[in-house]
Amino acid sequence: MRLHIKSTGFQSAIILSLLITAIPLAAQYPMPGPDRVYAIKAGKLVDPEKGTTEMNQIILVRGKQIESVGPNVQIPSDAKIIDLSKSTVLPGLFDAHTHLCMTLKRDRDGSNYFITTLLDPTPFRAIEGVANARDMLASGFTTVRDVGNNGNYADTALREGIERGLVPGPTIINAGRIIAPYGGQFRLQPEKRDLATPEYIFADTHDEMIKGIRENIHYGAKVIKIVVDDQQYIYSAEDIRFIVEEAHRDGVKLAAHCWTRAGAHNAAEAGVDSIEHGERMTNEDLQLAKKNHVVLVGTDFTEIAARESGMPDMHPVFVDRLKRAYQIGVTMAFGTDAFVYVPGETRGTQAAEYVDSWVEAGVPAKDTLRAMTINAARLLGVDGERGEIKAGLAADIIATPDNPLDDIQAVRKVFFVMKDGSVFKNE
Repeated sequence: MRLHIKSTGFQSAIILSLLITAIPLAAQYPMPGPDRVYAIKAGKLVDPEKGTTEMNQIILVRGKQIESVGPNVQIPSDAKIIDLSKSTVLPGLFDAHTHLCMTLKRDRDGSNYFITTLLDPTPFRAIEGVANARDMLASGFTTVRDVGNNGNYADTALREGIERGLVPGPTIINAGRIIAPYGGQFRLQPEKRDLATPEYIFADTHDEMIKGIRENIHYGAKVIKIVVDDQQYIYSAEDIRFIVEEAHRDGVKLAAHCWTRAGAHNAAEAGVDSIEHGERMTNEDLQLAKKNHVVLVGTDFTEIAARESGMPDMHPVFVDRLKRAYQIGVTMAFGTDAFVYVPGETRGTQAAEYVDSWVEAGVPAKDTLRAMTINAARLLGVDGERGEIKAGLAADIIATPDNPLDDIQAVRKVFFVMKDGSVFKNE
C-alpha cells in the first residue's frame, strides 16, 4: 500500500510539472499549421556533414519543414522572425541509444534494474517516458532511438503520443520488447519464471525469433533490439545473421546489445546494423565491424555515469575502446544509455554530458558532432528527412552560444530548440 501511494503521488507531480511547463510554451508557440512561417536569422550555421560553418544565413521554415536556406532568402511579410544572429545554429541532436521509459531504482548496493522492472508497471513507465522525452527535447535532442526496457510497449504509447501532439518530445524510433536468449539479462528463479516478462521476448529457436520480430512490429516497434550475450549461452553468428535477414525482410533494422568480446565478435561477423556498447571489442573485432559496415553505438559512459550506474571501473574501458574505434575508422553514432537518476540533472543534461568521453578519447569535435547528427540519422533510417538543415527536411533546429565545431562542449548549452517547425524552447 505504501508503495502504491508513493508512486501515485510521484505520477501526479510529474503531470503537474508537465502542465506547468507546457502551457506557457504552447501559448507562445502554437503547433505549426501548414502556413505558419518562421524566418531564423543564423549568425553561424553549422553543416555537420561537411564540418563547415556559414555566416549570416536565413532559414525559412513553413509548417513543419525547412523551405529554403541561404544568405539572401526573402523573408515573407507574415513570417515570425527569430533572431539568432549572435549564435550558432545547427541541426537537432540524436541519441541512438536511450531508455526513456526507465529510471533505475536503487537498493543498498546501488541501482538495480531487476527491482525497477518489478516495481514500475507499464503505465508508470509511460509517464516516466513523457518526463524524460520532454527533458531530452529541452537539451536539443530532437530524435532518439529507444532500445527497449519499456515494460509492455510503453515506448509505442510514448511515440504515438508525441506524434499526435499530445506531449512534447523527440522523434522516436522504438524497439518494443527486447529479444534475447532464455533469461534475457536476468537470473530467474525456477518457481518464478515470469519475472522477466514483459521486459523480454525469449527466443532460442528460429521460429521463436521470427515470432518475436513479428510480435514487436505488430505492437509498433520501428527497430528490433536483441541481447546477444548476457547469459552463459549466447547467440551464434548464424543465429544473429538469421535475425538480421528476417528483420530486414520485414523492413526494420537490427540493434545488437553486446557486453562481451565473444558477443560483439558474433554480431560484427553477422553484419548487424549496429553494435550497442561493445566495450570489450578488440581491434580485430573493430576491423570486422568496419569491413561489414556495422555502426558502433558505444554508449561511452562518463566517469559520473559509470559510477552512478554501479559500474565505476568501466569508464576507462569505454574510453579506450572509443579511442581505438575512432583510430580504426569504424562508423560511430552517438548513444548514451543514460538510465539512472542523478541529483541536479535531467535525462537530457545527462545525455549531453557523454561528449566528455569523446573529448577524453581524443575524437575531434567535427567527428563527434557528425556522430550526433548525420551518422545517427543514417543509422536510424531518417536521413533525407532529418539530421541536416536543408530545404525539404524537417525543421529540427537548435542553437548554442558557441560553435560546437570549435568546442564540442557547446552542445551542452542549447538555448533554442525547434522540433518539426514548432518552437519548444527559446531562452
